[in-house]
Amino acid sequence: MPTALITGILGQDGSYLAELLLAKGYRLVGIDRWTTLAALERIQPLLDEIDLLQADLHDQEGLMELIERYRPDEVYNLAAQSFIPTSWSQPVLTAEINAVGVARLLEAVRLVHPKARFFQASSSEMFGQVLEIPQRETTPFNPRTPYAVSKIFGHWLTVNYRQAHGLYAVSGILFNHESPRRGREFVTRKITHGAARIKLGLSRELRLGNLDARRDWGFAGDYVEAMWLMLQQETPEDFVIGSGEAHSVCEFCEQAFGSLGLDYRDYVVQDPRFYRPAEADILLADPSKARRKLNWQARVSFADLVQMMVDADMQRLAKEIG
Repeated sequence: MPTALITGILGQDGSYLAELLLAKGYRLVGIDRWTTLAALERIQPLLDEIDLLQADLHDQEGLMELIERYRPDEVYNLAAQSFIPTSWSQPVLTAEINAVGVARLLEAVRLVHPKARFFQASSSEMFGQVLEIPQRETTPFNPRTPYAVSKIFGHWLTVNYRQAHGLYAVSGILFNHESPRRGREFVTRKITHGAARIKLGLSRELRLGNLDARRDWGFAGDYVEAMWLMLQQETPEDFVIGSGEAHSVCEFCEQAFGSLGLDYRDYVVQDPRFYRPAEADILLADPSKARRKLNWQARVSFADLVQMMVDADMQRLAKEIG
């Protein structure tokens, strides 16, 4: 029975990856900084099957002890400060987790159990103000946020540990991936939750920032399969993981509100407070390498993803209000 260690297991991606690996017969060790009831909700049905530990990427010694204790076959680093506005208000914290934290975890693997295969969750935000469309593995990075800068450090350090130390270490450059488990601070969930509240008479408007930003959105459940596939290859390589389609925030609103029989233009208000200091205008993946070498592609369509999220928020809110 292979053993996998997932950092950030209580997040959206961690919960879907946990489900996938347990279905494949893995022994699972999960670590996270948070063990609140709200955070545990995502993996509540899986708790009896996971060794769940509270740990932190700030703790080098603790990470080494963890790797020594469990000697995992695979390590998935999904822990991150992933909310971009927070990276502007707390850039040092973001760098500590997303950059230095990766260094600590890679060092723990290198020093204690270098045979472990390591996955780093990189981000399409690293492409920033894009230098070509679509973006592929060879596209230069041009970051526009402290979050993106921190992710580039983690990405290139993973490449360096592969090249310099011979680790099986790979980075998945993940384009935006959403689900009903997405936090409400992220714009997609803010939209679907807001639309559901308006439909149920709980709100009258939804305030958002830039409606013209375009992103390549997919379903998180599809993307964790790509993570696993990347660690099953004979040779470690980095991959762009995305749907190959871009949609604007405005289109997301239109789809979400439209699914409830509403016109988003009657309810969505653009608010300058929610504009970012710098914005990446369009992020669009070229996932052809993943299709060719991993036999992977996004299965859930944009429309089905939005519908899935709206339905889940309608159900949650209906249950809350009785």
